[in-house]
Amino acid sequence: MKEHIVEILKLDNVTHDVKRFTTSKPEGYSFIPGQATEASINKKLLKEEKRPFTFTGLNDWPTLEFTIKIYTDHHGVTEELGNLKEGDELIIRDVWGAINYKGPGVFIAGGAGVTPFIAIFRQLNKEDKLKGNSLIFSNKSEKDIIMNQEFEKMLGHNFHNTLTKGKIDKYDHGRINESYLRNKISNFEQNFYVCGPDQFVKDITSTLKKLGAKSDSLVFEK
Repeated sequence: MKEHIVEILKLDNVTHDVKRFTTSKPEGYSFIPGQATEASINKKLLKEEKRPFTFTGLNDWPTLEFTIKIYTDHHGVTEELGNLKEGDELIIRDVWGAINYKGPGVFIAGGAGVTPFIAIFRQLNKEDKLKGNSLIFSNKSEKDIIMNQEFEKMLGHNFHNTLTKGKIDKYDHGRINESYLRNKISNFEQNFYVCGPDQFVKDITSTLKKLGAKSDSLVFEK
C-alpha cells in the first residue's frame, strides 16, 4: 500500500468537537465522493496508528479535506489530531469504501457518520442533481450538528434533523426508529444510504428491510 505524506494547510472548527483538516494533495491522487483512506500522524510514535477518515472535499479540488470528530475522553489518535497545528503532516494511503452514490434516495446518518455523505452532496449540488435526495440526521443536541447551515442550504426541506437530548421546536426529537421512518418516508423501494456507529447501522438497515427496503438498495460500509 503506497503512502503519501501531506501537509496540514488549514484547520477550522466545524462544531465544538469536530475539526476540518485541509491538506496538500499528492499528484495524481483521486477518489470517489463517499470514499475514505487510512491516515496516521507523521510523528515517530504515531505513524503506525492508522484510522479511517472520509474525504469531505471534492476530487477536483487542489487540496484534500477531512472532517473529523475529536474525542478527548480517552487518549487516542483523534485527541492527538486535535493537538496538531498547521504545518504538521499526515500520512495517507490508498482509497477505499462502499459508500458510493447509486442514484437518488434517503441518506440516514448518526453523528459523525454523516462524513461520507458530505462529498456526495457537494458533488450532486455542483452538478445540480440533488433532486430526489434527502438527509435524515440524528445527533444528541443542536451543537453537535455537523455542517448544519450547508446542509440546510443544499437540501432545504429535505434535510431532517432529530435530536435525542433536549427539545427544540425547529427540530424533531427522538431516535430514528420504525415509527420515525414510517412518518418521514412514503416509499421504501428507493435507495437508502446509512452510516454511523455499528449498532446504529445494524438497527437502521434491519428496520428498513422490515419496512420493505430491498437488500440491494441499501448502501452502507460492511
